[in-house]
Amino acid sequence: MSMHGAPLAPRSCLNRGTRSPTSDTEVNAMRAAAWHRHGVAAIPVDDVLDPWLRQAITNEANRRWGRRNGEIHHGR
Repeated sequence: MSMHGAPLAPRSCLNRGTRSPTSDTEVNAMRAAAWHRHGVAAIPVDDVLDPWLRQAITNEANRRWGRRNGEIHHGR
């Protein structure tokens, strides 16, 4: 509880649990902003319907940043 007119407590990344989880609408707005401001497309791989394109995107991401944790390796 704070007094009327008192300054707000400083924000910190260490102050967990005081903000509600980001909604799908907010995440999509952040993706759109990343595209418009920086030319970065953040598309969930599972949202790509074309299997060839999905695999090409997965291959490029694996080449750049390594495999994801928990990724199925199909026997390799």
